[in-house]
Amino acid sequence: MNTVRVYFNGRGVDVPDGAAAIEALAVFDAALAAEVRSGQRGLVDSRGLPADPAHAVFGGAIYRVVSARAAAGGAA
Repeated sequence: MNTVRVYFNGRGVDVPDGAAAIEALAVFDAALAAEVRSGQRGLVDSRGLPADPAHAVFGGAIYRVVSARAAAGGAA
């Protein structure tokens, strides 16, 4: 199985190539993934733009888990 390294909140994790961002987040931290799934938290990319949890990750991708409001473009 090929893996890629992605980053969540500044920490790297190796996940299967082609994994969805939410699946990669679950490898990193299952509790944070559950909060994203429930809408309590959101996922943004390295630029602070909302990231679709269903999209496939790629090697070197950088994500941050933020408040749902911040992910929607509001204040944190």
